[in-house]
Amino acid sequence: MAAILWALLGVVAGACIAIQAPINTLLGRGLGMPVAAACVSFLAGTILLVIVVAAASAFEGRAPDWRVPAVWTYVVGGALGSIYVTSVIYLIPRIGAAAVMAFAVSGQLLAGILLDRIGFLGMAVREVSVGRIAGALLLVAGALMIRVF
Repeated sequence: MAAILWALLGVVAGACIAIQAPINTLLGRGLGMPVAAACVSFLAGTILLVIVVAAASAFEGRAPDWRVPAVWTYVVGGALGSIYVTSVIYLIPRIGAAAVMAFAVSGQLLAGILLDRIGFLGMAVREVSVGRIAGALLLVAGALMIRVF
């Protein structure tokens, strides 16, 4: 049962990304600058997360320990998110939402297979199998079909 709930959460997260993309694109048009739209998007997300952290801290009766040592991965995570959001804002009007999402998911899958294989940042190592390669190729083929046909 838990596996089904986790899968549904993944689907909901993917739907949020698909819905967010055209909203940010519209904001980019309104502002006249896609990078400014990405900035507004991240600012709105930051404000919401600050509220959620405050509420969770009050509920749990403890606050997070913000004295985390500076590590390059903490900065890179936010930078990668900025690159993703800004790229999507530029791409949606040029190739459409479905194609952008298809290529984004393809990139996520290909990167995920590589990260699993090398055990990136302490992740469990998972071997590359024929099934994983076939699935990735089918997804890439599907993304190309969405864009070309």
